[in-house]
Amino acid sequence: MTTSRVGVLGGRGKTGRAVTAALEDRGVVGVPLGRAEWSDLAGALAGCAAAYVIAPNLHPDEPEYVADVVVAAQEAGVGRMVYHSVASPYVPAMPHHLGKAAAEDVVRRSGLAWTILQPGAYLQNLDLSGPVRVPYDVHATFGFLDLADLGAAAATVLLDDGHVGATYELASRVATVAELAAEAGVAAERVDDPGTHAWLSAMFAYYDRHGLPVGTLPLSALLGKET
Repeated sequence: MTTSRVGVLGGRGKTGRAVTAALEDRGVVGVPLGRAEWSDLAGALAGCAAAYVIAPNLHPDEPEYVADVVVAAQEAGVGRMVYHSVASPYVPAMPHHLGKAAAEDVVRRSGLAWTILQPGAYLQNLDLSGPVRVPYDVHATFGFLDLADLGAAAATVLLDDGHVGATYELASRVATVAELAAEAGVAAERVDDPGTHAWLSAMFAYYDRHGLPVGTLPLSALLGKET
């Protein structure tokens, strides 16, 4: 696939920066787009062959957000879209996951050539420089994803053939918070949920009971390496 410019919605956050860096490693210009470009998103996407779509964290209506991006992409002549979803999007106990499940449906019905990525929890979200304190069971199992691996996977599905119509769960490794902390030589403990957002509290409660397991084989296959 010939692609010289890719619009990265949410491109100024840590996820977007990882995607843009990976695109640049492949000789492609990643165009970070955010709130400043929203008033004329179609204009901002002009000249982009593809778009990578990251919604703002805990967006109150992610399906509508993604639908607006789809319309702008269509108006701009962008034929290729990769949507940044989440591992296990259809989980009724986590409202923001359900929003991403509905947004996936919007993408699949968009008429664009689409791919959906479903990342696990980021390794970089854990500060392993000291005691690790999280509001859920430190022995719960997760599929953790390294941001560099996410960026490389995004660049792969955006630029290489064979990924249109595919949905990939992504994890770099399977572990518990306790295991990661032990490897770093620090302690790990469960603390009370701060209750700052109802959706986050629901997520922590789900993690406490079930974790968020994600297999590593899809990422390994995408990147052609052991993970």
